Amino acid sequence: MEAHSSLSDHELTDLLKTGDHVAFATIYKRYWKKLVHYALQKSGDPMDAENMVQDVFVSLWNRRAELTFTGELSRYLTVSVKYRVIKLFHKQHAKRLYEENASLNYDLLDDSTREQLDLAQLEEQLEHLVNALPQKAQLIYRMNKESDMSHREIADQLGMNEKAVNTQLVRIRKTLRVGLNSFLHNFLL
Repeated sequence: MEAHSSLSDHELTDLLKTGDHVAFATIYKRYWKKLVHYALQKSGDPMDAENMVQDVFVSLWNRRAELTFTGELSRYLTVSVKYRVIKLFHKQHAKRLYEENASLNYDLLDDSTREQLDLAQLEEQLEHLVNALPQKAQLIYRMNKESDMSHREIADQLGMNEKAVNTQLVRIRKTLRVGLNSFLHNFLL
């Protein structure tokens, strides 16, 4: 592990893709505390924070062969934790809605719960549509929407000009809008 600790994140990621356990352990050791601290700031619960970070590392190991991010590993891991926090809040919100409805003896599928389910289905459909995009379009979309990167930052990182990134995002949004409109039309009927 000593030899691995001096390697860059990019070198560790390349080794991780080959199933190198020591590279994984080095990444884990390098980012565990930072990610738990970040998750704790967002969630406020130490147990939830550790569980979320653990889930991110389990996912990283399970998906090691298919990792294709071009940005920084630390940013990838932080965004992964951010999504776990969002999922946790979504789950807690749904649980509160359920408990409120159960305590008031209402039908479990009242309007607020139905809206929550509709939102979850809409988010699932959006994720499906994004996954159906070409790989470069997915990357540009995720860098812009999930990593909050500007058009300039994306262009610099991908070696493109800013106008090309803007054009791609306009096309991506149009594709997603058409797909979501079709989904909503079928969903509401």
